[in-house]
Amino acid sequence: MLTLYTKDYCPYCIRAKHLLSSLGATFEEVDVNSKPELFSELYKKSGMRTVPQIFLDDECLGWYDDVALLHREGKLKEILWIQ
Repeated sequence: MLTLYTKDYCPYCIRAKHLLSSLGATFEEVDVNSKPELFSELYKKSGMRTVPQIFLDDECLGWYDDVALLHREGKLKEILWIQ
């Protein structure tokens, strides 16, 4: 399962959602504004204090720049198993 942790006012979160949607990826969005206790949990999981944070199952793919780089390199569709 692809999970995208976001904040509603974050421009990088909007970009990440747009990129993933444009590829046809389905994802669960978790707004950490509405669940602030998740923010400290995310830091423990990923070591990052930024959003968006993008996870495939329990593996952190990184934040927007990391995923955009994977896409530019032609690797993101393969990682997400998208045809």
